Amino acid sequence: MAFKNPRSLSRVGDRPCFGRRKTLQLAMGAVAASVVRPAVAAEAPFPNLGDHLVRITDEGTYTPLRVSDIEKSAKPVIAYPYDVATNTVRSESRLNKVLLVYFDPAQMDVEAQKYAAGGVLGFSAICTHQGCEVSEWAPDSRDLLCFCHFSKYAPLKAAHVIAGPAPRSLPALPLALKDDELVVAGHFSAPPGAARA
Repeated sequence: MAFKNPRSLSRVGDRPCFGRRKTLQLAMGAVAASVVRPAVAAEAPFPNLGDHLVRITDEGTYTPLRVSDIEKSAKPVIAYPYDVATNTVRSESRLNKVLLVYFDPAQMDVEAQKYAAGGVLGFSAICTHQGCEVSEWAPDSRDLLCFCHFSKYAPLKAAHVIAGPAPRSLPALPLALKDDELVVAGHFSAPPGAARA
């Protein structure tokens, strides 16, 4: 049996086998596939209508977030959807992470306003580029940042991409108020994560 690239194969007895370089390339490909896989939207149990929102740092006792819990024009709060009736936090998928920011509604464009509740906007916390977490905040420009590859989103413009390699906006999550508590009022505007809309 002849092989075009003898350097990529070695022999064990009479059988050809992959050399170190080829084995390493295959292993790196498998690792890359496993890193990207969690960002595929079809695997996520998304927030349900009527879910409340709780901080991801809450443990044991979950307190539904109110508008007053989100600091105005400040670093976002990261939350998970929470089913009050069953006391279930939907934390089984990172694609359920919701980024909450609070602004004066008069500063929002028309598209952002339709998703807001009491000045609070909710977006997927997962970058649309390669699925990293968007958790940073540029206080001067009031933009959201992903430090993996420096994508930047404008929350006052429905989280449209304003810099970096992200191919699309962060999906918006419609919110409503129930007794001043933030609740999910609809589905994400697009699949969260690196899956293309």
